Amino acid sequence: MALIVLELPYAEGMHWLKQVRHLPWPMLLESGQVEASQTQATMNEEAGLGARFDIVVAAPVARIIHRRPMTEVHAHDTVQQSQEDPFQVIRHWLSDHQVERSPDIPFAGGALGYFSYDLGRSIEVLPELATEDAPLPELLVGIYDWAIVVDHHLRQCRLVSHGRFTGRQALETLHQQLLQAKVEQVVAPFGIKGEIQANMSQDDYAQAFQRVKEYIWAGDCYQINLAQRFAVEVAGDACEAYDQFRQLSRAPFMAFLQVDDGKGMPFSVLSMSPERFLQVIDQKVETRPIKGTRPRHQDATLDAQVADELAHSIKDRAENLMIVDLLRNDIGKVCEIGSVKVDALFKLQRFTNVHHLVSIVRGRLAAGFHALDLLRGCFPGGSITGAPKLRAMEIIEDLEPHRRGIYCGSIGYIGFDGSMDTNIAIRTSVICNGRMTFFAGGGVVADSDCAREYQETFDKASQFFKLVAAYKNE
Repeated sequence: MALIVLELPYAEGMHWLKQVRHLPWPMLLESGQVEASQTQATMNEEAGLGARFDIVVAAPVARIIHRRPMTEVHAHDTVQQSQEDPFQVIRHWLSDHQVERSPDIPFAGGALGYFSYDLGRSIEVLPELATEDAPLPELLVGIYDWAIVVDHHLRQCRLVSHGRFTGRQALETLHQQLLQAKVEQVVAPFGIKGEIQANMSQDDYAQAFQRVKEYIWAGDCYQINLAQRFAVEVAGDACEAYDQFRQLSRAPFMAFLQVDDGKGMPFSVLSMSPERFLQVIDQKVETRPIKGTRPRHQDATLDAQVADELAHSIKDRAENLMIVDLLRNDIGKVCEIGSVKVDALFKLQRFTNVHHLVSIVRGRLAAGFHALDLLRGCFPGGSITGAPKLRAMEIIEDLEPHRRGIYCGSIGYIGFDGSMDTNIAIRTSVICNGRMTFFAGGGVVADSDCAREYQETFDKASQFFKLVAAYKNE
């Protein structure tokens, strides 16, 4: 099946998103540059993190929505329900007539959307203790037949499709529409209507932190990712908020999703994630866990001192290594025996608001396995649960007041060509029904300090606080 490529003027993905926002389920994936030394720049280039690609999609041929135990497929003006594993439902739409991957085109059609943290309940048996006050779908994926791909390295922009569901004439019509001058959409400006509220006080966090320590001392676990949730009342256009957010903060795995829950409730997802979860290209697998965080400082000398302290922190390196071992085991479930290697450990990367330690684990997908098998086998990512994973998730359910939802799940794509790239949905907010929610957390181990871990949640959420402040000060 030949790839259809139609040239467009070079412009960033945000420009093209605004061109297709009138269509159902528009989504944007962006890759933003991170600050890097020479060593870090090499890491970024190897991973395609050099702010290279933007991907824009809209008008999916099918919308797959999962709420345990039911999966709905909205397609051809019908809704079909099934209790089949949602990963298999997606695979049915992808696996017929798999196409060859095209160089320099990361995605030319396939599945794109989110897999929430709570999708783990469809994989493992977990207690149900935390409050679910934002019951959005646990999985929401569109099957897209075309994409607009912006290549910032080559300064090219192309409308691409394998033409599985859409004829060439329809694509050429869309192409002509995209070439026409953008029609300005009249939308309500984004605004903040109240103060940010946390779901834990400092005392509440300290009590949960102490419980984690007790679980560790009892031998239940080695590490727990403990998070708190923030919420603020908002109004207006979520896309404007995302556009402002991306001016404040750039990250390797950014996303904006403008969707609905299948029952008439619209909502938007804004993500500025620094962390890759899983990538598959030509059967080659990569994951890049992050563990170890320090805040950035305006004073260059102090900033360098903090970064150096993180790079040599025995605690943070041990914490990172625990998750590397967990992920080696997870991806080893579907990779060729002997192919799983740790290619980098404890590499320092600098982002807008924090320093992080990042490691790289790679392998090769074994014959007979699909990228979706890898995603399911590793889900949710161990870097945002703790170790061992299942026990950590049980403890998280006990200690965190609210369900995580999309936070700590994953956003990304799985192409018709078998390629996949997904983030860990941290630094991610949901805007729904007049409220914006976002979480921040960190890994707690035996020698963690409560005050430092509590402050780290605010350091990680600092860009959201800046976003709220930018609108409150207008």
